[in-house]
Amino acid sequence: MAFPTLAQTVGNTPLVRLARIHAGRDNTILAKLEGNNPAGSVKDRPALSMLREAETRGDISPGDTLIEATSGNTGIALAMAAAVMGYHMILIMPDNASSERKQAMAAYGAKLIGVSKEAGMEGARDLAEEMIARGEGKPLNQFANPDNPLAHYRTTGPELWEQTAGRITHFVSAMGTTGTIMGTSRYLKERNPSIQIVGLQPEDGASIAGIRRWPEAYLPDIYEPQRVDSVLDIGQQEAEEHMRRLAREEGIFAGVSSGGALAGALKVAEQVDNAVIVFIVCDRGDRYLSTGLYAPEA
Repeated sequence: MAFPTLAQTVGNTPLVRLARIHAGRDNTILAKLEGNNPAGSVKDRPALSMLREAETRGDISPGDTLIEATSGNTGIALAMAAAVMGYHMILIMPDNASSERKQAMAAYGAKLIGVSKEAGMEGARDLAEEMIARGEGKPLNQFANPDNPLAHYRTTGPELWEQTAGRITHFVSAMGTTGTIMGTSRYLKERNPSIQIVGLQPEDGASIAGIRRWPEAYLPDIYEPQRVDSVLDIGQQEAEEHMRRLAREEGIFAGVSSGGALAGALKVAEQVDNAVIVFIVCDRGDRYLSTGLYAPEA
């Protein structure tokens, strides 16, 4: 009997129907539970894809040091993948990332370098480029690496098509690096061009982990705007409220971007009838506990 390795358990995550949060208008809302991946998020898919494809091309070899800028989930996934495949990982991230995220990366053996909250992800990306230019490690660059969306073209999209028996009408996803929405859109549109792809970005002033409104100069190179049919702005409060609704009404313990995705899916449901709307639950809620977002009400 052949047993799978950890890497072989990435993907094939459950797709579940919401039981108590109702969309109305004969719509069905389905949640893709990416927190069920071994390192706990949707980023497990591109992390393994980027390492495997780079290794296949001969760009990297086990024992190499890799450098990546991350706000959290990608860093955890890359630290896990590096541990599985025998690489050293340096992760650069804003200091305001939750302590659970930092400790998870360190647990996998990654070295962490912080930049200020004010410098943010843009500053982390700049520092990563400087270190790579000095020869301190090799890049993966999730923001420009086609192996990021390739993971979702090969896995997430086909899974959703199969799990819904081709009935999916709308796909709702947060946009950070945009790898998830780019790869999944490409696959689903090839199967049925009428499927609507809905991206989510934060309202001005909102700070939602995993959802970004990038300055033009930092817009990910992998982003192709024609693959997204519409973009919804998500507010801080509604993302947090819907995150808590997922836990309290559906038993789905997830992060803030997942709450934002639910809010987006419900907004879509207000405008359509007889639709099958799928949203991505990006990660698990346990990596946000220190932020107080789930603190008991006084």
